[in-house]
Amino acid sequence: MRVLLVKTSSLGDLIHTLPALTDAAAAIPGIRFDWVAEEAFSEIPRWHPAVDRIIPIALRRWRKAIWRAFTSGEIGEFRQTLQEREYDLIIDAQGLMKSALVAKMARGLRCGYDTDSIRDPRAATFYQQQLAVSRDLHAIDRVRQLFALALGYDLPDTADDAGIRQHFKTAENRSPYIVLLHGTTWPSKHWPEHNWSQLTQLAAADGYQLRLPWGNAAEQSRAERIAKSCDSASAMPPLSLSEVAQQIATANGVIGIDTGLSHLASALGVPAVTLYGATQPELTGTRGSRQKNLQVNATCAPCMKRHCDQLNEAGEPSCYSTLPPEQVWSEISQIMQGNAR
Repeated sequence: MRVLLVKTSSLGDLIHTLPALTDAAAAIPGIRFDWVAEEAFSEIPRWHPAVDRIIPIALRRWRKAIWRAFTSGEIGEFRQTLQEREYDLIIDAQGLMKSALVAKMARGLRCGYDTDSIRDPRAATFYQQQLAVSRDLHAIDRVRQLFALALGYDLPDTADDAGIRQHFKTAENRSPYIVLLHGTTWPSKHWPEHNWSQLTQLAAADGYQLRLPWGNAAEQSRAERIAKSCDSASAMPPLSLSEVAQQIATANGVIGIDTGLSHLASALGVPAVTLYGATQPELTGTRGSRQKNLQVNATCAPCMKRHCDQLNEAGEPSCYSTLPPEQVWSEISQIMQGNAR
């Protein structure tokens, strides 16, 4: 059976989709997937053994110069690639107009969430098969149930399995280290920089090195400033997404804010603590026996705002004063030692 999966972005959304592929591969011997994913995240589908072909799409880039994308032939080439195969089933797991239009370009039976289940009800009109999935479920459970309904198997009563751990090398003898995920696109999600600096000192005192990946110039500058506060901390060189994943996969632990790489740590089963301020973990938080979600204790949180309107005198989201570095280090230490509460 050949299935086309449309799930273009974001990083965390793609990670949330992986357990559904694991379910399907276990339920239907020989099933294979092609996956349409945003070009920036096209490495992720390659990590799963049930995926044969990745079809990159550049919606984010095309939106900035749509006429150029048409006249250059890039969009036409994408459509031609999409239509090379006829699929037994096309699953739109994104549930937006942009993804529904992509699904409509492909050849095969289209299915997705029904109008009561979907993020954008207009998109449901493009599906030949509409499926009801509760919006009160965690994002991972929603996709797992969507796949089970679309492909006709019973939803397994098993823990999430992203199916990607075997893709990465196992840890070799090396100094213990922790990865700090400090970057995010929402200013309101940023844990104060001085907290990161204090955290590196706490970790170093317990014998750990700290590694700080980054994805753009602003994150690189932040990583370098944090690293200057501790001899055991270092800003990492430029890395691909797969290289960052490898660093996470062999880490002793991960501490991060609500960002896609934190969900990657969860998918890889690495001990991790994720910090939530403006957002909440109930429906999209990291999950797993070695995961801990810490949410601020403030009346204004979760505000679900990209920009905080409750800044302290230093210009930082005031809610994070309730998540001090000492608490964060205590939590990750317990998880790494196998004593998580």
